Amino acid sequence: MNNQPNLTVERSSVELTKEDFVSDQMVKWCPGCGAHAILSSVANVFPKIGYRKENFMFVSGIGCSSRFPYYVNTYGIHGIHGRAAAIASGVKISNPHLSVWVATGDGDSMAIGGNHFIHIIRRNIDVNIMLFNNQIYGLTKGQYSPTTPMGSITKTSPQGTIEHPFNPGELVLGAQGTFFARVIDAVPRLMTEVMFEAAKHDGTSVVEILQNCIIFADKTHDSVTNKEHRDDRTIVLRNGEPMIFGKNKDKGIRLNGTRLEVVNLGENGVTEEDLLVHDAYQQDPGIHLMLAKMSYPHFPVALGVIRSAMYPTYDDMVEEQIAYAKANQKIKTVDDLLNSGETWEIK
Repeated sequence: MNNQPNLTVERSSVELTKEDFVSDQMVKWCPGCGAHAILSSVANVFPKIGYRKENFMFVSGIGCSSRFPYYVNTYGIHGIHGRAAAIASGVKISNPHLSVWVATGDGDSMAIGGNHFIHIIRRNIDVNIMLFNNQIYGLTKGQYSPTTPMGSITKTSPQGTIEHPFNPGELVLGAQGTFFARVIDAVPRLMTEVMFEAAKHDGTSVVEILQNCIIFADKTHDSVTNKEHRDDRTIVLRNGEPMIFGKNKDKGIRLNGTRLEVVNLGENGVTEEDLLVHDAYQQDPGIHLMLAKMSYPHFPVALGVIRSAMYPTYDDMVEEQIAYAKANQKIKTVDDLLNSGETWEIK
């Protein structure tokens, strides 16, 4: 697999640092919001990616996450609600030499923006989507979102929401997604690592970030993100490595028939050899879908790169079509067009 980000994007001739990507704007997220850690991870990873600063582009919609373009020193567009994916599609297709990133929330992307979200994934346009999932509408003060757990008491569900929530990973893979990863806002090292992998991927990458909204959905992911029990309730997947987790690295995931199951190493003769070995690059999404759907308390929540499969991208194929049309079209200029077909002279 390619170990470098997209080589069609121009590399920087000077060494960049985190400070090169820090904006001079006041960051207005609430103190304690998980978005601060996401912003810091982006500023850390962009110099490592190695593109010219002028070749990075951020696009957002509406929501707390969508303030992102103001807070990172790159080109950016603060779009309208739910339309970041559509804007990013146009940006990337019109200028393939840009590294295009989308900052979006669970409401912005999967409610009003749901149509654009699934189709940018289906088309496999080479953009990187950071999905801030705090399971609530934060900017508009606490309404339930498409990922709010069923039964949650919110401003718009005073007796508990009765809607079945989306699992973003399941939605991405159902839309034929080629790259899906999941991280926690409180683990910046893994966030930086996964964002670098997203940049390397040629196609639509979606990174779901389990983010805390300290005001309207505080500790919404606490059952799996709390440092006290995180190791026993999450598993960090790494390509080519057996699926082991737990504080003592004594638990694992294996395939039993057509289902995943949690096993304890050393019990009933179970060894590391019995465990699944992660293959993020497998084109068949079957195991990836099962991993993306794992949830506590029956399974650990999967973190890291769950899927990274290679397929042709929409933007590459557009470029190929344009090149083919130019090479095979008899009409090369406006003069050729005006003098083609049935023409006559007026004297």
